[in-house]
Amino acid sequence: MTTRMDIDIFYPIVPDVAWLSRIARLGIRCTQLRLKDASEQEVRRQISASIEIARENVFQLIVNDYWKEAIDIGVDYIHLGQEDLAEADLAAIKKSGTRLGISTHDESELDIALAAKPDYIALGPIFETKLKAMKWHPQGLEKISEWKRRIGSIPLVAIGGITPFSAAEVLAAGADSVAVITDFLTHEDPEERIREWLVLIDGLRGRPN
Repeated sequence: MTTRMDIDIFYPIVPDVAWLSRIARLGIRCTQLRLKDASEQEVRRQISASIEIARENVFQLIVNDYWKEAIDIGVDYIHLGQEDLAEADLAAIKKSGTRLGISTHDESELDIALAAKPDYIALGPIFETKLKAMKWHPQGLEKISEWKRRIGSIPLVAIGGITPFSAAEVLAAGADSVAVITDFLTHEDPEERIREWLVLIDGLRGRPN
């Protein structure tokens, strides 16, 4: 397993282990591996390699979707969307000691997520995002505040269209963490963008919401 750490205020998401290798030594404290359309062999290879990278660089690794493989290999944090949550064996996840994050987009999904007693809840998209077509309209800052009132001490991760220019207001609205994908993946210099984020977050870290 990786070293157990809390979800950090800055939460980059990468599509594969190659991307993880690119940003691992920049000073991140947590990241999510979000593999898509990979064979079971490739999923296992990438999760195993990602665990080693996370251990060497001391950050929290979160694996998206592939909860069975994550438990078997020894990841200590997984993230599930609503469809994956519906098919997951929550009892097995809890028994393994694996911590759990869950995506939400509306009130019914939040009710479902809370019933699963997650270790964090994600809300999105906060702003318009161009990474993929979304059936949900942007949630906006007020929804962050509403979600935080409902979930209390459970950490809230905000995701979707967040940039360094909007991060402070997202956190001020009640988010405990900002998850970022498009802003650095599509940047002309992704590593430099991550560094910019880390400087920004260091300035915001510990500042009351």
